[in-house]
Amino acid sequence: MTQNPWTRQQSPGPQQPSPGPAPRPDITPRGPSAPQHGVPAPAEDQRLPKFAIPAADTLWWVGVHGGAGETTMSVLLPGTRAANHRWPIPPPPVPTPVILVARTHGSGLRAAQRAAIEWASGVVQGVAVLGLVLIADAPGRLPRVLDDFADIVGGGVPRVWDIPWIEEWRRGEAPTPDNTPDEVFEVLESIYALRASNPADYTAPY
Repeated sequence: MTQNPWTRQQSPGPQQPSPGPAPRPDITPRGPSAPQHGVPAPAEDQRLPKFAIPAADTLWWVGVHGGAGETTMSVLLPGTRAANHRWPIPPPPVPTPVILVARTHGSGLRAAQRAAIEWASGVVQGVAVLGLVLIADAPGRLPRVLDDFADIVGGGVPRVWDIPWIEEWRRGEAPTPDNTPDEVFEVLESIYALRASNPADYTAPY
């Protein structure tokens, strides 16, 4: 990815003094950035399946449950791929970057928590989890109990990004810059900046 297709183009207008360089999106990890000793792995039937990829050559979206939105995210950021609710495992030694995707309803958050625990336990070798995208499952604010649970789940991954409810997408319209709100552009710019950074910075958990 050499150019971010989701950077908003500024409309022409009166020239204003430049305020300086545009701020770089904050891509600093705020949660654990690698598997942790002592985290017990989920039972086998609670883990996501795995599949082999030939090389760690792109960013993968891992939807942690059906309807999570991983395909939508791959459309939003060209050059990335949806993993079909599986862990993409490359050959050693370079890990493949992965972002988990979940809806904000209770079952989606529980699935995200299980996937985060699975990764943190160290049983998923060959992936570098960069964070979690939470996509709103309904319009409006999350109920307090789900908002609190989302904070707990988010504490188990390096970063969390939030995608709001978008009625046009619910109606089946393809995501475009015209029907995508500013909050989503901010998420995509942050993820683009993260992916554009040196992937070798992420230690392979082999």
